[in-house]
Amino acid sequence: MNAIARHAAGLLFGALSLPMLAVAADPQPTHEFTLDNGLKVIVREDHRAPVVVSQLWYKVGSSYETPGQTGLSHALEHMMFKGSRKLGPGEASRILRELGAEENAFTSDDYTAYYQVLARDRLPVAFELEADRLASLRLPADEFAREIEVIKEERRLRTDDKPNSLAYERFKAMAFPASGYHTPTIGWMADLERMTVEELRAWYESWYAPNNATLVVVGDVTEKDVKALAQRYFGDIPRRQVPPAKIPRELSEPGERLITLHLKTQLPSLLFGFNVPSLTTAGNPREAHALRLIASLLDGGYSARLPSRLERSEELVSGTSAWYDASTRGDSLFVLSATPNVQKGKTLADVEAGLWRELEDLKKNSPSAAELERVRAQVIAGLVYERDSITSQATAIGELESVGLSWRLIDEELDALKAVTPADIQAAARTYFTRSRLSVAHILPEEARHD
Repeated sequence: MNAIARHAAGLLFGALSLPMLAVAADPQPTHEFTLDNGLKVIVREDHRAPVVVSQLWYKVGSSYETPGQTGLSHALEHMMFKGSRKLGPGEASRILRELGAEENAFTSDDYTAYYQVLARDRLPVAFELEADRLASLRLPADEFAREIEVIKEERRLRTDDKPNSLAYERFKAMAFPASGYHTPTIGWMADLERMTVEELRAWYESWYAPNNATLVVVGDVTEKDVKALAQRYFGDIPRRQVPPAKIPRELSEPGERLITLHLKTQLPSLLFGFNVPSLTTAGNPREAHALRLIASLLDGGYSARLPSRLERSEELVSGTSAWYDASTRGDSLFVLSATPNVQKGKTLADVEAGLWRELEDLKKNSPSAAELERVRAQVIAGLVYERDSITSQATAIGELESVGLSWRLIDEELDALKAVTPADIQAAARTYFTRSRLSVAHILPEEARHD
């Protein structure tokens, strides 16, 4: 969570009494049905404004890719805007712009999604355009030849020329030795150089099937209306055989790994990553919820442990953060990052020792009930604030469904977070914060290199 979001969440929680918070989190009317061709549809009613968000999620992303064919999911996302049976390149986007709609798409390790936000009476247009490219994507060779150059430039600008992004890409490749999560979503440059439109056609035909997709609609709609529209526009698209997709499992204890990177950066920095389960792979989901709360306990605003102890009290770091994604298709990573306070002469070794002190403290001493309640309240307030938006609601639903979980977790997670005890926090720290699960990246300025 960034500083603005944290501040907003803090303001929200300060303004809400707990009974009001409970009301805000009450489940909204949500409906689920599946068309005969296997397309799952989830409708969540939110009648505060005559607006609707429509999202189509495909269960395919970079973790599905194999060596030599990385970047296919992201490249196909780009090509989905390049023409179909009814429309030429860019025409669907032009139609939506003229209707005043917002549209975009995104690819991750686990899924690819396309969305439109528009007036509720324009929903049939969104469905017609989305169904058309699901059924009849053109993939013209000349458009691909142009677009792959755009993607390569995107990789250069967003990763190769950005030290922090490049460092995290290399770190992640090391931290996931056994699963597809070591593949960058945009793909390795060598694979982009040799990608063909025929490979993209095969990828599209393999994964873009109604029975491998979830249509999420949130806003001023009813189940009856959406069901009729979904059947009208998507119902005749035939289901197809989809390749098997195994859950990305990681070695539970790969051993301690270290990478040292010399990059165009002003200051040294450090990444710590522990191989941990997600909600999908945890034997007990409470472990994943405990890890979510630990991330906030360490880095959940001004009073969290890392900024208050390592940054302000010890003046060991000039910046630090912690994060964990529980909603992944396979195993996940718990990450800490920090920049030494070089003005005080602090080094990466000093920072590593400081991070370990904090983690060992979690292992030896469970947090007080008061500290855990403060952290839990902050996390819950953040979730309630975030899900005030229909787009955020839809994205939360689509993400859960696409990684193999259920949208119903949205309405259950507040209770799940409330159930985590101080002993659960300590147990998760003892289990997962071990050197045998640890990847470390030392990121140093180029001039620090000694060949």
